[in-house]
Amino acid sequence: MSYERNMKWLNDRRINYRCNPVNDKPTIETALYSYYENGTYECYHLFRSKAKITTYKSLKWHFYVLYYLNQDMYKDENALPFFLLFKFIANKENGFVTFFISDKKLEEMIKDVLDNGGEPPVNMKRKIIFKDYSGLTPSEKMSIVGKLIGRSSYVDGEAIYQCMLDLNHMGKTITWGRIAGLLNCSTRTIQRNLNDCLRKEKAILNEEI
Repeated sequence: MSYERNMKWLNDRRINYRCNPVNDKPTIETALYSYYENGTYECYHLFRSKAKITTYKSLKWHFYVLYYLNQDMYKDENALPFFLLFKFIANKENGFVTFFISDKKLEEMIKDVLDNGGEPPVNMKRKIIFKDYSGLTPSEKMSIVGKLIGRSSYVDGEAIYQCMLDLNHMGKTITWGRIAGLLNCSTRTIQRNLNDCLRKEKAILNEEI
């Protein structure tokens, strides 16, 4: 049985699950997007797509990000303790994960995060971050990606990843053929620019479509 993600619970408690780059400054800033010529690892946008958490490793990474983004939570005596937040996320009935996890395993995971978290978690590099509610279609986004990154490197990991996010956001299954269509290139070109990280991300994003 699939459960709807309970974002209201997080929003009612003012849990921060998104963060745009703070230290890295965009090379170009518009009302539609921010462009980082050298890329940035500081963009954390959890729960943006419909994809749910499917592995222990991904769940723990989400815990690290939530801890990092909400470290001031303990400064407020009325704030929700982290272990309650993490238990809520890990409860399958709340719509964030696709699996059940034992209390023992979850408690070990939470303890590890609370003991070792606080630094920026490992993250994928982004060059272009589109603003929420930009109203841009996937094709329009790809046109911007092409103009900013340049024709010589148009089809690269960044462009492929952006296509993956857009297709997932529209509720469509990600295929290399669809991405090739958006980028106006051959499937073989897409295959040449793939890495293990992109392949794993594709599987995760498609899990709940």
